[in-house]
Amino acid sequence: MRHFQEELNELQRRLLEMAGLVESAIHFSVRSLTARDQEQAQRVLRSEATINQMEIEIDGLATRLLALHQPMAGDLRFLTAAIKINSDLERMGDLAVNIVERAMDLMGRPPMKPLVDIPKMAGLAESMVRKSLNAFVNRDPELARSVLLSDDAVDDLKDTVYQDLIHFMESDPSTVAAGVDLIFVAHNLERIADQATNIAEEVLFLVQGIDVRHHAETAEE
Repeated sequence: MRHFQEELNELQRRLLEMAGLVESAIHFSVRSLTARDQEQAQRVLRSEATINQMEIEIDGLATRLLALHQPMAGDLRFLTAAIKINSDLERMGDLAVNIVERAMDLMGRPPMKPLVDIPKMAGLAESMVRKSLNAFVNRDPELARSVLLSDDAVDDLKDTVYQDLIHFMESDPSTVAAGVDLIFVAHNLERIADQATNIAEEVLFLVQGIDVRHHAETAEE
């Protein structure tokens, strides 16, 4: 039993190591956009292979623990949550790369000022990622719920960004190419927030054994 617990601890350690890389990738992808910084963009691109490899290794470890130990109750929920969080993190890494690719396109064009609410949206999405991971580490259901509440704010900001960018493009056709890139950036930030929400939902399942996806908790009540 002690050996199994040590392996569970190792799984969490590796998952958090991957989470740190993904958080950095998201942060530097946004910085590459706002600062028009090629080096920070390349830093994100270089991290992609490492994140992908870690996803494969973590998935293999979690699957092996499920097969060998056939865990019950809390340990089973932890392994199930770890597999899902692992997938969420890898997807976030892909979304950070998508942002960088758009940022690099924008670096070759005249700056479009202002960047409307994209920096604000990015800050909120990064905060959601950080809180969801802290909720996982500390098994904190209230912090997880706060992430769920933030998701609507990100969606509202995305709608505002879309409307503002469309207005810019309609009033000045020379901004169309840059505006389209920024619309895709906003879309990827919204998807990052969705992945953070997924992690928060998985924390609630891990800690309280409830399923809040698609408002399932409300339906049960």
